[in-house]
Amino acid sequence: MAALSALTGPHRRSGAVICRGGVLLTLVGLALLATLPPAPAGRAALVAVPPLVLGMLLTAFGARDAMDAVAVEAAGRPAAWPRSVLPAALLLLAAGLHLGAGRSPDRMSVLLAVAAVPPLVLRELLRSGDAATPDRRAAHRRRAGRAVRHRRATRWLGAPDDGPATSNGPGSAWSPDGEVSWSALSSRSAPAGAGPGNRTALLDALAAIGDVPAPAGALLLVDLHGADGIGPAAREDVLAEAVIRARAVVAPGDLVTGCAGTGFAVVTAAGPVLAYALGTRLLTALTPPYRLAGSVLRVQASIGLAEVSGAGPADVLRQAELARRRAVQLGRDRVEWYDAFLEEQLVRRLDLERELPGAVARGELDLVYQPVLDLAGRQPVGAEALLRWRSPVLGTVLPAELLPVAEDLDLVGELEWWVLDRACRQLADWSAGTRELWMAVNVTTRELTTPDFVQRAAAVLAAYGVSPERLVVEVAEPRVAADLSTVVARLAGLRSLGVRTALDDFRAEHASLAQLRRLPIDLLKVGPELVGARPDGQPPLIDVVVNVGERLGVEIVAEELESPGQVEGAHRAGCRYGQGFALARPATAERVEAYFEEFPSTSR
Repeated sequence: MAALSALTGPHRRSGAVICRGGVLLTLVGLALLATLPPAPAGRAALVAVPPLVLGMLLTAFGARDAMDAVAVEAAGRPAAWPRSVLPAALLLLAAGLHLGAGRSPDRMSVLLAVAAVPPLVLRELLRSGDAATPDRRAAHRRRAGRAVRHRRATRWLGAPDDGPATSNGPGSAWSPDGEVSWSALSSRSAPAGAGPGNRTALLDALAAIGDVPAPAGALLLVDLHGADGIGPAAREDVLAEAVIRARAVVAPGDLVTGCAGTGFAVVTAAGPVLAYALGTRLLTALTPPYRLAGSVLRVQASIGLAEVSGAGPADVLRQAELARRRAVQLGRDRVEWYDAFLEEQLVRRLDLERELPGAVARGELDLVYQPVLDLAGRQPVGAEALLRWRSPVLGTVLPAELLPVAEDLDLVGELEWWVLDRACRQLADWSAGTRELWMAVNVTTRELTTPDFVQRAAAVLAAYGVSPERLVVEVAEPRVAADLSTVVARLAGLRSLGVRTALDDFRAEHASLAQLRRLPIDLLKVGPELVGARPDGQPPLIDVVVNVGERLGVEIVAEELESPGQVEGAHRAGCRYGQGFALARPATAERVEAYFEEFPSTSR
């Protein structure tokens, strides 16, 4: 019986659990036979018969439940397992009758009980050998990997070394007896990217769960990143190893199946909390390095999770895919739930990706300008050009939402050069008057570090006849460190033209202060979090920033000032310039011109 348990257990099938229970009961019965006192209490040995018989029945039922050792023939004859279990059942029954006749547990009864073990062990050995032959595998798989209708769980019962098998017709996942065929569900027999059959099988498995009242369960879509450049064969090896790791993590009743691309799907009957825990375990199992021929590959995983309740199979699959895309956008190596707000965000994102290409050619971009004031005299000295996308489909889109999409679509350069061109043209119009203003333009480090940025900027200034010192090029501080040496070279090139430079979103951290000494900048823009008092009661950090700026010859611009108190605090701290709603809101060129006319004409 211990040998039977060892043969059945390693495959992690649900039937193995039942078989182990039968083995334990049988061992209990044998122990009772060995420990009961002899006659006249011989009839007390009958207490050993129930565990022996029940153990045999549980063992048989567990074998039937696993069914991967069943050779179902095309003619529909009974499966092989009763024929192999029958001798063991007869031997155990004979042992029980022998004791029931009033005999003590003598050598004969023990031999009859022990003789029941070899037929069961032989059955498992024959099953292993029989399953190794290709012509038998299809029959075994008919009972393996079942996703039975009207059950809450989709079962995964196949052995990991199983190979390909045929399904019941093109694109069909359901066999005639209402079960999902192994060929459609097995990720080894239908690997990722195997075509529409996997999608059909996955939808059918979800439908099997959704058919029952109050369905419970979840779908997890797993996508692997980092295996795109290693070739198709190596990529399949990585995916096969990932599926093996996933099988070691999922529960016996869970389904693992391939999906298009470098990923797979897991259907589990677990509730929301346990399904999320399963997702985190999958991340832990999938991220360790993969050993290939002569190399080691590290991958990232993104998992999207959707509940199988209240929605059709196609909707569940779509929801899990949306959640997976969100996991990719948020940095990978994470599990993301689907929710309605998430879908709104992703649909919005898809709309942005669809509409943004061609927006420049269609004339949908616009600029607004936010004045910058000298805090000492509250006089305007310049303005910052802010991009707006006036989409007829999506409405007005702000840079915070627009630029990440543009970066993904490689459209940042097109947008930023349009902004620089229009800003310089507007600056040329303002320069026709007596007011000397400067114009600040935001540039990403990605565009700033292009080899010809300085030359192109000089060409735009020359085209509109704008003095270089009237233009301020701003770059965001958080992204400067990624390519600091190139950023320093480009900023120095701009200053050699006479263009002024600014560092935006300064954070006053240790690393920020250290790299500030290397950056050739004229203006330093700080947010309101540096102007106000800190929660620990310490003086505002703006005092430190102003002192550093004075030593480096950098002028401080306090931005996002939204209250008179912040304006006064920035002025008292020594900030020369201010910008924010408390001073002036962004507006069109015409409105900003009217705003400037309210002040006497002064030079910078």
